[in-house]
Amino acid sequence: MARYYVNENEQSNGDHEVHKDGCYWLTLVQRKKYLGEFVSCVGAVREAKKYYSTADGCIHCSEACHTS
Repeated sequence: MARYYVNENEQSNGDHEVHKDGCYWLTLVQRKKYLGEFVSCVGAVREAKKYYSTADGCIHCSEACHTS
């Protein structure tokens, strides 16, 4: 299982990206919310959508959940 976080700041397209612990892009995020440990990004994005309806997986670390 991996730890996942969501960026509390939205991107220019309105998405709040979900990152797996260890992702390079997560190191650049200044405000993040810990989502918990999940087997895959699917559960992490589902959890993030409780806070941000526009949550989306990072194309680099959560590609299976990246939709926009």
